Amino acid sequence: MHIYLDCIPCFIRQSLDAARLATKDVHIHEKVVRGVLGLANNLDLSKTPPVIGQKIHRRIRELTGLEDPYRVVKQRFNNAALKLYPKLRKLVVESEDPLETAVRLAIAGNIIDLGLKSQLQETELAETINQCLSGEPSGMQMEAFRSVLNETEDILYLADNAGEIVFDRLLIEQLPTEKITVAVKGSPVINDATMEDAILAGLPKIVEVIDNGSDAPGTILEICSQSFKDYFNKADLVIAKGQGNYETLSDMDKNIFFILKAKCPVIARNLGCEVGEMILRRS
Repeated sequence: MHIYLDCIPCFIRQSLDAARLATKDVHIHEKVVRGVLGLANNLDLSKTPPVIGQKIHRRIRELTGLEDPYRVVKQRFNNAALKLYPKLRKLVVESEDPLETAVRLAIAGNIIDLGLKSQLQETELAETINQCLSGEPSGMQMEAFRSVLNETEDILYLADNAGEIVFDRLLIEQLPTEKITVAVKGSPVINDATMEDAILAGLPKIVEVIDNGSDAPGTILEICSQSFKDYFNKADLVIAKGQGNYETLSDMDKNIFFILKAKCPVIARNLGCEVGEMILRRS
């Protein structure tokens, strides 16, 4: 998915939010925003939004000296998700359709996107869980998903955010875990999940977990590690979580199922759905 003009105000807003989260120094806030305005002036609209996102967050880390400006917030949502996990797992196991319930909860976890909303509250997570459990599944291709799971031997699951990765575990536990490799980011960017978050969620106990060698908020294959690209290329099925992975992989000729909540008008328009809709869609 290429950059739309409507993405530009979002880049500026996100950069200011991130700078304010990282430091109280207003001079750094100004430097960050001016830098993003410079990027916007020379923007290649054929690129995907995470290409610019990577540049923005590298600059923020450089100016603040913080390797992971979102670390404290990531920990908060990891802890919140882990507290919910036993109750939600019981809900999945006891439901009439455990796979669909787990998909709905994985989509609910996608609300933990601090690039889109830096001041997300835990009450909003609870509300989103209820909405996803009761919402109409018009954007969910469940039968196609069930079918492809039975046909594939090698599944690569691309995780998205910290906290959300606990919700991903609920879904992964309903999949053939012996076939699955989970990939996280190689180093911190926004609140995207890294190996530290995967370990906290307990994923290495049930599946193989790797990192993609990248600090981009999506999956930009040309800058990922060769070892990750090898996993990606050999996978029969890729399950790509979240908007960043949709933005970077939606135009690929690959067997991919995207799982996300359409949280912004640009993504919704590209998907041909309503803002807030649950998406489980094959590429």
